[in-house]
Amino acid sequence: MNLKCLVVDDEPLAREVILSHISKIEGLELVAECDNALKAFELLKKEAVDLIFLDIQMPKLTGIEFLKVLNPSARIIFTTAYREYALESYELNVADYLLKPISFQRFLKAVNKVLNDHEVEVAELIELQDALRSDDPHIFLKADRKMVKVYLKDILYIESLKDYVRIKLPGKEVISLQKISFLEEKLPEDCFVRIHRSFIVPLKRIEAFSNSAVEVNGVELPIGRNYKDAVLELLNSSKSILG
Repeated sequence: MNLKCLVVDDEPLAREVILSHISKIEGLELVAECDNALKAFELLKKEAVDLIFLDIQMPKLTGIEFLKVLNPSARIIFTTAYREYALESYELNVADYLLKPISFQRFLKAVNKVLNDHEVEVAELIELQDALRSDDPHIFLKADRKMVKVYLKDILYIESLKDYVRIKLPGKEVISLQKISFLEEKLPEDCFVRIHRSFIVPLKRIEAFSNSAVEVNGVELPIGRNYKDAVLELLNSSKSILG
């Protein structure tokens, strides 16, 4: 399965170098190139990508500002001529930080890191799909240096802790190094709903709701502004109420 790539850089020569490097690596597929972050922002509304090669110093919107606003699920590799952004980039959890001019050897090292992570995610996805097809659906999550089985029927809610998730269960919780967006995509959408950038809840666990929050197991969880319309439409529907 190829990684779909997007190149975002305002320098034509810099884009040419990255495009040339991408063409030499099996497993990468170029989706598009953009000369500024605003164009990339619009493109990502229509196209799904797995990996973004992102310049930092660009007009209108810098790469760092773009990343903070968009918070994409795609992996990010920064490409820049400036060393001083290195610390901030790692705080943003980017996959790598490449200094221009970018050699093919250094580019390949960065890409291999992402490809290896992708292979692990694919394997986890296959395992998750198999589990969801079983009679008693469950997932295995890495926690405390082991794989822990979590039955979907036991989940009270899922909370994002940046690069981790907290799975709240009756009487206990499981904390795993996993992005909430990965779980959102794989959990059955007729059973779970994303109510906030930091929360996913099972529909059957919602005990009460208002325009700004839902109540699960006596705990009030906020409904995010960007999720409000879809969540309230779902909760007010007869299917949700009667189901």
